[in-house]
Amino acid sequence: MPDLLLEVLSEEIPARMQRDAARDLERQVLSRLARARLFGGQVEPFVTPRRLAVLVRDLLEAQPDITVERKGPRVDAPEKAIQGFLKSTGLTLEDCERRETPKGPVWFTVSQEKGRPAADLLAELLPEALAAVSWPKSMRWDESGVRWVRPIRSILCLLDNQVVPFRFGSVESGRTTLGHRFLSSGTLTIDEVGNYAAILEDAKVMLDPEQRIQAIVNRIWAIEDEEGLQPAPNDRLVDENAGLVEWPVVLKGRIDARFMDLPPEVLHSAMSTHQRYFGLRRDSGRPAPHFIMVSNVETEDEGAVVVAGGERVLRARLADARFFWDQDRRVPLGERVPKLEGVVFHARLGSMADKARRIAKLASNFFSEIAGADSKKAARAGLLCKADLVTEMVGEFPDLQGIMGRYYARPDEEPAVCAALAQHYAPQGPRDPCPRTRLSTAVALADKFDTLAGFFAIDERPTGSKDPFALRRAALGVIRIVIEKGLRFSLGEALTKALAGYDGLLPHEPEPEVTRGALLAFFADRFKVHLREQGVRHDLVSAVFGVRGEDDLVRLRARVIALERFLSGEDGANLLTAYRRAANILRIEEKNDGMRYDGEPDPDLFKDEKPEEQALYSSIAVANAMIEPALEREVFEEAMEAMASLREPVDAFFDHVTVNSDEPELRHNRLLMLSQIRATLDRVADFSKIEG
Repeated sequence: MPDLLLEVLSEEIPARMQRDAARDLERQVLSRLARARLFGGQVEPFVTPRRLAVLVRDLLEAQPDITVERKGPRVDAPEKAIQGFLKSTGLTLEDCERRETPKGPVWFTVSQEKGRPAADLLAELLPEALAAVSWPKSMRWDESGVRWVRPIRSILCLLDNQVVPFRFGSVESGRTTLGHRFLSSGTLTIDEVGNYAAILEDAKVMLDPEQRIQAIVNRIWAIEDEEGLQPAPNDRLVDENAGLVEWPVVLKGRIDARFMDLPPEVLHSAMSTHQRYFGLRRDSGRPAPHFIMVSNVETEDEGAVVVAGGERVLRARLADARFFWDQDRRVPLGERVPKLEGVVFHARLGSMADKARRIAKLASNFFSEIAGADSKKAARAGLLCKADLVTEMVGEFPDLQGIMGRYYARPDEEPAVCAALAQHYAPQGPRDPCPRTRLSTAVALADKFDTLAGFFAIDERPTGSKDPFALRRAALGVIRIVIEKGLRFSLGEALTKALAGYDGLLPHEPEPEVTRGALLAFFADRFKVHLREQGVRHDLVSAVFGVRGEDDLVRLRARVIALERFLSGEDGANLLTAYRRAANILRIEEKNDGMRYDGEPDPDLFKDEKPEEQALYSSIAVANAMIEPALEREVFEEAMEAMASLREPVDAFFDHVTVNSDEPELRHNRLLMLSQIRATLDRVADFSKIEG
């Protein structure tokens, strides 16, 4: 069975796009092979900075023949319909089969469709697959109008060692490719699919990104062992470097001693963020005066010239950082706050100075008490938390915002305030730690709530995959802080106070209650995402958020966990079924009667011959008496057990009592009984939102 090899050679593909593009090319090719009935065995995708490739083993040489059956008109259909059917099939009536169907005798045709050769199909399918590959950004590079991430230089496509001829844009497929841009010269001819990887490796190209990653990691560890240094792990940087080179060469350079007293974060930013170099540390954890760089070339001088160039570029970058560091420290951080008036937070939400004042007020008046922090320190930290945005260092190294605020505040501010400045942006991602101190927790929450309230108030909300102001990240950050720290407060109250900070600034925006409701719904969605990652069903989060007045995230999580455990048992599943039965009857009858059934049923209307009514009524009263204190003590498992006690009386009621009695008064009373079932269970969760 033949193997298929497809390679697209182009100008450099951005490192961040490579893995997704390789997966997408694999998916597009395989989906078309499946539809064409060519199938295939093992699949190996490859990606380097210059090429996307996929190797599919064991394809069929041709499609299998298939039997095609077509249903025609009825035997007694008009002659014109029958002739039209025969014309469309190219057959005569003698070639048709007459079959009996529930609608009478019908003409059928059965024919054999011969499979097409794989090479012919691939010539049609592969250009479609390439055109369907998705890129975050793409370009047209020739007159054909087809798009790719960068200009395509060649396409290699072999099936059973024979070229599959097709054109994509202005490029025709063939059996040639290129090796390493600098370490190889001339075209490479691939005579057999099985030789592809070996030929490229001889031409200094490592096809497998994992192989390049491992080569980089192994060499870094070797250098560290030689020097007695410790690693500064950075998986993101390893992946990025592997996406920048086809033949990784790991080299070590030196940092001038005059820069080693700069803050470690400055050294790290200058090296990793700007130059994609790796830092090294001593046993003490302090930065070592060395860096590691990954080159794409081997040289006769073992990289001496390359290292010298890297040192020169880094020296210039660190010289700038040294100048900014010396200049910025001449002005106390507190004196920089007025300059925030000239920094726009958002055109409709005021300046960064306005935001800092709102954060200070919200942190000191609300979140300081919740987090157990000093309110005066919270106000000071809130006022200063954005001041480093107007420093030269942060202007050049934006990733250091907050961090530099801590350093610049140290001569004049208390240590707790300085720590809060550095940590108030946290967490900035799912793996980023939450703020560590109480004061930084208060300021971080105030900052995130202010951002969410402001952008929702002006209707700048996330849509689909677009979230330009990182509001999803802000909400998930709040959720993580609250859950991990066990903070107890009303989410609605916090949003109300955050929205109050914009009073007078947004005179024409929606009513605060409307914005608050939208924010609560947004938090519910983010909370679902957070719990789903822990294996919790999203509908249970909706059910718990549906409880009126329940907006304490810690308590909500406890409710959700208890509800999940309850519904996983037999009692919970049966009670959910009973709830739905009661709720469905109520929904139908309330719609028919144009009213909502609420309130207590009248025990005097219970029928002696229907003891199930009195039994259910009494059971509901007992359950409510148990549920109320359990909810107050937040012992939700106890509340669930009380609900479980309703299972048998509810089943007995439905088995023996006719709700829609012919007697109007009796019918009304029994519908009120169903409303009691609904109301009792809804005190724990909105069971109408539970699926399955």
